[in-house]
Amino acid sequence: MYFKIKKASNNKEFYFVAYGNNHEIILVSEMYTSKQSAKHTIDVIKTQSSSAPVYDDSL
Repeated sequence: MYFKIKKASNNKEFYFVAYGNNHEIILVSEMYTSKQSAKHTIDVIKTQSSSAPVYDDSL
């Protein structure tokens, strides 16, 4: 898994895209007003994702 930080077309906001090991998009984030906020969210995902529970609401 890897992340790419991108600048929105309005040239004012940032977002990130998470890719799987097969280079396919896993998720696209919300918009952030600063690049630092996007980086912070990526750091949170990287540190907390291994312990995140999975809830199956499809049942």
